[in-house]
Amino acid sequence: MRQLVFIHGRSQQHKDSLALKQSWIDAWQKGLAASGLALPLADEDIRFPYYGDTLDQLVQGRPAAEAAQVIVRGTEESAEEQAFMRAILDEVQQKAGLTDDMVRAQANSEAIARGPQNWAWVQAILSALDSHVPGASGASVALFTKDVYQYLKNPGIRGPIDAGVRSAFTAGKDTVVVSHSLGTVVALNVLRTDGDALGWKVPLFVTLGSPLAVKVIKRSVAPIGHPACAAKWFNAMDERDVVSLYPLDADHFDVSPAIENKTDVNNDTENRHGISGYLSDPVVARRIHEALVAP
Repeated sequence: MRQLVFIHGRSQQHKDSLALKQSWIDAWQKGLAASGLALPLADEDIRFPYYGDTLDQLVQGRPAAEAAQVIVRGTEESAEEQAFMRAILDEVQQKAGLTDDMVRAQANSEAIARGPQNWAWVQAILSALDSHVPGASGASVALFTKDVYQYLKNPGIRGPIDAGVRSAFTAGKDTVVVSHSLGTVVALNVLRTDGDALGWKVPLFVTLGSPLAVKVIKRSVAPIGHPACAAKWFNAMDERDVVSLYPLDADHFDVSPAIENKTDVNNDTENRHGISGYLSDPVVARRIHEALVAP
């Protein structure tokens, strides 16, 4: 019997890991039901490595809204971290269709200088997201960029997260990996670094709402490549998702063998990024099922 590993994203701190795992299963079951399918494996064969509280250390236990305000003010971040955030938001602005005039209007000043090197401009982009993009949250985007930066650049954060994810695998056992958001960055790193050496066998690697093709993130995980332990890679996104900006295709994330992309997910969560809106998609749910029951 194959096993399934779910790898979650950010904003999962202080949650019951068992309840969180069940919420992923429930969403997946909803997608399966649309195709007349049922869960193909027992609960004990579904692994859910939880690292939400490790990420919470990044904001020192502050409530999300307060933490986001600190990040947006730019008072605690290094110059390198600020540059990372600016680069992401420059792409977010373009992908979301926010004109420079829309951004300037949020700053209440026509004189504000355009460009990610200007922190006032960055703050105005976040405000424009709230005002002009349905379901988008400037605070959530700010927190997301901090979490991704710290995972990629801080060994004290990355080490415990990677160790927890590694513990979910069994050498030589076929394991389907389903990851979401920041979890796609974590999953790629662990599969690429440890998978082949530790004897992992991954018939299907699934990334949902992935930011891997965002330029500054792609540069940070370079050289990009298909994990040797993964036979196939399937990526799904909602094009309105302001975290998952681009498909993982030849134009944005060119690897061999090529990644299969599904870009027409209708994610029904408020921000178009939530995991339930991805796992409940019938095609996504069925692809995971097929990989688990394949001979």
